Amino acid sequence: MISFLNTLLTWLYPRRCPVCDEPVKPYHALVCNECADVPALVEPPFCMKCGKHLAREEKEYCSDCASHTHLYDRGRALFSYKSVSDSIARFKYRGRQEYAAYYAARMAEGLSGFIRACRADALIPVPLHKSKLKARGYNQAEVLAEELSALTGIPMFPDLIERVEKTAPMKDLSAAERQNNLKRAFKIRRNDVKLSTIIIIDDIYTTGSTIDAVSREFKKAGVKRIYFLTLAIGRGT
Repeated sequence: MISFLNTLLTWLYPRRCPVCDEPVKPYHALVCNECADVPALVEPPFCMKCGKHLAREEKEYCSDCASHTHLYDRGRALFSYKSVSDSIARFKYRGRQEYAAYYAARMAEGLSGFIRACRADALIPVPLHKSKLKARGYNQAEVLAEELSALTGIPMFPDLIERVEKTAPMKDLSAAERQNNLKRAFKIRRNDVKLSTIIIIDDIYTTGSTIDAVSREFKKAGVKRIYFLTLAIGRGT
């Protein structure tokens, strides 16, 4: 009966393909067969800190990580940003929460080695300010982290940290302005959960300012090792 109801719901409210945004073909899949190869994975060589693709194999760090100290230990991203920018925009702003099942499945498969090596106690989605959460209706990072938690078995804690400052849109700011914009943006809400190692979950890594700001608060709370996973990232230089 449950299987029948799930099939009926799929026919009535078909899952949208995260690439073309049409109803997925075949209907039970997470992505259309012809769209499966469109999202481009971040290929090695990687920056040893943030995971950006590097143009030259002999380099260990991208120019940003070589010249700036980040507060997290290390991170990885699954897709090249240009190949999934439209998809992520729909996921964030047009209610396509069903994309998260595909994203998480690809992350759990493609980044499995990194995830296991982290030996994390928890997944921590980057929180939205309450005004944005009210307007959007959901936090895309939390939706993604919930799906990833179900696949990896790593607990997800969405309420340990909150965004207390409504910051300016990050896309319009320089790297220095991003850091200043986020200095007092986050605050730990609960100190009753003691964690040693966490993985911060977000949709896009640009300069690392958001990940650093969240990391700063968790380091103050005593977390020893902090990693991150994002859906997408740009190229390093």
